[in-house]
Amino acid sequence: MLIDQYIRQYGRRLYGLCHSLCLNPADADDLYQDTWLKVVKNISHYDPQREFEPWLTQICVNTYRNALRRAMRSPFLSFSDGERQDLILESVSAPQKEDYTELYDAIGRLPEKLKLAVILFYFHGMDIAATAAALDIPQGTVKSRLNKARRCLKEVLNETDLRF
Repeated sequence: MLIDQYIRQYGRRLYGLCHSLCLNPADADDLYQDTWLKVVKNISHYDPQREFEPWLTQICVNTYRNALRRAMRSPFLSFSDGERQDLILESVSAPQKEDYTELYDAIGRLPEKLKLAVILFYFHGMDIAATAAALDIPQGTVKSRLNKARRCLKEVLNETDLRF
């Protein structure tokens, strides 16, 4: 079956992306499974003339964004103040490792659109074109977001005031 071939070829990288997007391993597992379910459901819409990985990544990113939107609309997550909302949003950041705790914290504080560009480009080795295709935005927008993210991260890591 064609899907089995794609899972063998891209499954490991997709799983890594899911773990980069979700702090909680159970959420990462759910995102991984939901992404493959959407691939199976929409495989007839895939254009074999285009690369598969950006298409797969776009499905994963959109599934992640939809899950965030659903969580934010959940009656269980009604926020009385912005501080609780920020706390929840920070819990969705990339997993922290001992050596790069400050960097992961700073990336986790980036606005979602900047954070996604950073994760895809730097952590998953996608080039500008593949990142643009995965996020469904122009290449110039990816470059702009990466540039802004680098400036913001530099400010945070230099212990200056962060302004997004």
